[in-house]
Formats: sequence, C-alpha cells, structure tokens
Amino acid sequence: MAEVLAATLRRIPGITQAQASPVTGGVLVRHDARVSATDVGRIVRRAVTLVVEGLAGAARPAPARPAAEPAARADRGVVVRPVLAVGGGVAAGIALIRGSALSRQLVALGGVVVATGAVVRKAWRRTADAADGLPGTARHPLLEIVGPHRRQLCRASVLSVAGQISEMALGTFLGWTALVLIKGGAAPLVRFGLTTASAQLWGLAGLVAVACAAVAGLSYASNLQWRKLGQDIEHDWRNRTYAHVQHLELRHLEGERTTRVAGALTDDVRQLGAFFATSAGDLLHLGTSLAVLVPLFLLLAPQIAWIAFLPIPVIAWLSFHYQDEVAAAYAVSGEDRARLHSQLVNTLEAGATVKSFCTEDYEAERIDGLSGEVQESSRRTDRSTIRHAEIVRVCTTSSMAGTLLIGGRSVLDGSLPFEVFSPLIGLPQMVMMRMNRLGGIVDQYQRTLAAHDRVRRLHALPVETAGTGGPLDLGTVHGEIVLDDVTFAYPGRPPVLEDLSLTIPAGQVTALVGATGSGKTTIAKLLMRFQDAESGSVLLDGRDVRDLPRRDLRHAIGFVAQDPFLFDGSIADNIRYGSFTASDEAVVEAATMAEAHAFVASLPDGYDTVIGERGAALSGGQRQRIALARAILKDAPVVILDEATSAVDNETEAAIQRTLRVFAADRTMVVIAHRLSTVRHADRIYVMDKGGIVAEQGTHDELLARHGLYASLWQLQAGELAA
Repeated sequence: MAEVLAATLRRIPGITQAQASPVTGGVLVRHDARVSATDVGRIVRRAVTLVVEGLAGAARPAPARPAAEPAARADRGVVVRPVLAVGGGVAAGIALIRGSALSRQLVALGGVVVATGAVVRKAWRRTADAADGLPGTARHPLLEIVGPHRRQLCRASVLSVAGQISEMALGTFLGWTALVLIKGGAAPLVRFGLTTASAQLWGLAGLVAVACAAVAGLSYASNLQWRKLGQDIEHDWRNRTYAHVQHLELRHLEGERTTRVAGALTDDVRQLGAFFATSAGDLLHLGTSLAVLVPLFLLLAPQIAWIAFLPIPVIAWLSFHYQDEVAAAYAVSGEDRARLHSQLVNTLEAGATVKSFCTEDYEAERIDGLSGEVQESSRRTDRSTIRHAEIVRVCTTSSMAGTLLIGGRSVLDGSLPFEVFSPLIGLPQMVMMRMNRLGGIVDQYQRTLAAHDRVRRLHALPVETAGTGGPLDLGTVHGEIVLDDVTFAYPGRPPVLEDLSLTIPAGQVTALVGATGSGKTTIAKLLMRFQDAESGSVLLDGRDVRDLPRRDLRHAIGFVAQDPFLFDGSIADNIRYGSFTASDEAVVEAATMAEAHAFVASLPDGYDTVIGERGAALSGGQRQRIALARAILKDAPVVILDEATSAVDNETEAAIQRTLRVFAADRTMVVIAHRLSTVRHADRIYVMDKGGIVAEQGTHDELLARHGLYASLWQLQAGELAA
C-alpha cells in the first residue's frame, strides 16, 4: 500500500521526494518550496483516493469467475475493499507525520475522510444491491420506507441539525467559561467588546442560557417530529400491507401461516416506524457533528484533527461489517420466533383437543423446545451486538486519550494556543460518545432491513386479477352455471376434478353429494373464483367467470362455508356483515328464516350479544345458523350452501329446509351435503365420485329407483343396510 502511494506521488509535479518507509510502513514526502502546504494536502488526498479506488477495483471479483471457485472468495472481496479503504486512509495519516506540520495534518485527516467515505459508500451500495432482489424495489430500503413522508422527514432533519448545532455551541460556550476562569479572559470575546473577566462571564452566562433554551426547545420539537414520522410510517405501511393482503389470491393467503402474516402486519411494520422514531435522529446528530467539527478542526486545530477523528472509519467499518455478520442471524431468529408464535396460537386455539387427548405435557415440551431455539438464536445476536458495542467503546476511549495527549503536547510546545484547545477539547468527545450509539443504531438498522424484507415479500405475492370483460349487472343475473370440461388440481396433488362437465339450471335447487374428496367444495371455490380451473371453463349465464369482475361475481353469489367464520362482535353485526346498511327488521327476518331468532331472543342481550373470537360463545349449530342468516340477508341471485346445516339437529334442519324452499324461489341454489335428507327435495342431484366424476344425476326419487350409488348411500343413512 505505501509503495503504491509513493509511486503515485512521485509522478505528480511539485513533489520532490516520496519514499516508502520500511520501519513505519508509511511514506516520507518532500515538496518544492513553491508548492504551498494546502496544495500538498490536496495533492496527497487525491493520490490516496486514486490508490484506494484502484486497489478496491482490483479486489472486485472477476466477471467470469470459474464455477468451481469457492463462493467464500467473493464474500471476502466485500470485506477486503473496506479494509483497504480504512488501511489506506490510516496509513497515509500516520506515515506522513515526518513531513511539514500543516501538510501532515491535512493529509492525515484527508485519509480519514476518504476511508470513511469509502466504507459508507460501499455499505450503502451493498444494502441497495441486496434490496434489488425484491420485486418492486428500485430504491434504497430506507427511502422506500419513508415513501410519501419525505417532507416530514425534512422537517425533522432540519430541527435535529439545528438542535445539534445548538448543543455544540453550548459546549463551546462552556469551554470559554472554563478559559475565563483559568486564564482570566477569553480572547474571542474581546472582539465583542467584553474586555473584563466579569463582563465575559456575564456574557457567557447569557449565551449559555440561550443555548440551553435552544437545545431544549429544538430537541423537544425534533423528537416530536421524529416520533410522528415513525407513527405515520407505521400507520401507512400497515394500512397498505393489510389492503394488499386482503386482495391476495386465496391460494397464496392459505399458503402462508396466519401468524406469519399477522407478525408482518404488527411487529415488522412497527419496526419500520420505530427506526425513524428513534435511531434515525441519532444518526443525523452524528452526521451533523462530523460535518461541523471536521472543518472547524481543520481551521483551528489541524494538529489534533487526525487523532480526534481517526476512530471514525474504523468504527464505521466495524459497524457495517457487523451488519453483514448478523444479517443471517437475524433472519434465523425471526424465523424461530415466527414458529414459536404460530405454535402458541395453534395450541391455545386447540385447547379442547389438547385436553381431550391429555397432551398438555407434550405441548408444553414442544413450546419449551421452540422457546429454547429462540433463546439460543437471540443469544447469538446479543453476543455480536454486545461485542460490537464494546469494541466501539474502546475505540472512542482511545481517541479521547490520544486527543488529550497530542493536544496537550501541542499546547506545551506552543504550537496550539490554549485558547483554541480549551473550547475544542470537549467537542470530539461529544461525537465519540455518540459513536457509542452506533452499535445500537446499526442493530436497529439491521432489524429494520429484516422487517422490511419480510413485509416486501408479502407485498410481492400476487393479488387477485380483475376480469377482462364488462361489469355484471346483478339485476340481470339468471343463475345458470355450466362447468365445461373442467380440470383442477391443488399444488402437488393429483387432479380433484378431471374433464368435469355439468349444468346447474337457473332458478332451481341443485345438490352435490358424494364421498369426501370427490371435489364438491372445489366446485364451490371455482364458482367463487377462490381458485381458477387449469383447463376448461366455468360459466355463469354463458360468461366465463374469469372474464367477470371478481367483486361483481361475488356480489352475485351468497356463500356459506363448511366451517363458517364469525367475527368478534355482536350477533347483529355478524348477520349484517357485508350488508352493512340493512335495517334491524331485515336482520331479524333473516335470522327467523335461518331458525336462529329463537335462540338469539333467549340470550340476555339478544342481537347485541358479543360472541367472542370465531363465535366461541356459540355452539356449532348456532354458528351455522348465524352464517346462514348472513347469506339470506345478502339476497344474492345465486346461493351456495356447503354443509350449511351439518351441525344442527334433525328437527331444526327440517325447519330450515322448509324456509329455504321459500327463499330458493326464483334463485339458483347449490347445496353441498353429506346428509342426504338435506337434499331430498332438490330439483336435481349430482352424485360425485372420486376424481370429480359424476356417477349419477337426477331427482331423489329417480336416483332411488336406479338402485345405484345414491340409493346405497340413502339406505345406509336410513339404517336399512347392515353396518
């Protein structure tokens, strides 16, 4: 490194000698008397930049690296370049101490600045490059997180910068105060007409008071702005992410763990806002301090500038290296926490099953094992965090000691006036103390990147596509449904439906019965476009459902699922869900048709009864009747009932069937059932067999007369066949 720098300098006009020292590892520089010290500093800084960039470029992996070359070598290149940058800057600073006083300080500080810039630039590019792997990400993650709140970010930044400058001014005023007390006066204050020690003390007291007020006021305002920015970012990302999740294709939503999605919407989104509410302000304070103090030291005390700021590139490199080191650890830790959370939620929801099988101890052991994995992964990240923080502390403490030693010697030999040294001595330490927070800032930054990665991957899941055809007018829907050579298979499974063709006439009740796994519920999902057929077509009134706008299609179909979902709220709210403007009278009428009014009226709070999560306060049959009332209130031209009465008793089912016959008039109703008594009055019954094959079709009486599969099932359920 030193030999390359010396060779570069020898080619520059005005430099009479540039020789690498084998003892110090540095470079001895002599220059022509006609060349000023300032020019020498500029020349050497440029040479250091050229050497660092050249070596960093040489360290980059070749574009066509053989496939057999270990991948770790490319990873080492990412670390080598910052090391060369730091080494080049430090070597240039230390090696040139033997030159002229001003030139060596300028060159040393220039090397520090170049090294710091190289480290930060490389780290920023690595972070941006890592984000390029995510679809839809074309900017640095932090810029994407801020999004439309840049104006608010600017306001918070301006207040923070002003507050930091006020704080440094306060430190300078306190240094002058000490100078007045020790020396009997401060020369800078004489220019303002404060010639006596007493006048200077009174003037400084006023300045300190004003600075204190400014620091307090600006700090208060900036903290409010940063916190508001963090809250707005969290609110914005949560709303956008939740809206995106609501429009995901059902197959993708079902493929993700609910707890994982909920974690992205809560913990991860909270982390995005928390970084700007806390760490971003600290980072800006640190940057402001450096931007002000580096020129200040260059002007007033170049003798100690290089040692005061020497740890900065080292700490910067350590911080970004730490970021690379713990990235994988944070990913593992997040995955472990997601698994633990998922298991906790599943176990709590399955409380009755756990108790019925006496597996409480088994579940406790599973949680203990998962919790142990979380504990171990957290310990690994904690060790890295603490180790990094303590290394930073050692660097800052060494800088403080070096500044006092070299600055003190400069004061004693008369090269640095005490009037200059006294106010400045505390300012670098202010920066160094803030550097102690850099470990925590980088830690939060890494957590934020990991959270942003998880949220972005959720955003990358495809949403449901709108139909390409025109809108569907509900008033003109007749309800004829045709499945034409439909084939469908769930991922990784054999086809559930294969070349299935059937017709569901408009205005009639059509039943689908058959063995479990014969594709009955899958047909309902295809009608609702929860899934799309791999081949063939599903038609509603002659139009392919894939051409219809999904919202129009689903508004035209009332659907009661096998396992109906009720929300945590009142019974009236659950019946009114999706028909939010329905009157109380319409709610009661729908509940009466679903045979739910009697049990609802018997509850102390009636329709205002809160039923808890998933309707936990109701029985299975009661939940089904509430869900049926919700579909009746929707009053759609097509209704699909998927085992909608499987959990009610026979007497209640018979009553529901009577009211449904009235409700089904002039609308298409598809009834999926295992209990054949539910569909005996249907206009047409399709008997499904394995592979989505229609084994039989006809009315109840016609199918019994054929003595086929339907007749066997009916006799079995009626108890006419031996078990």
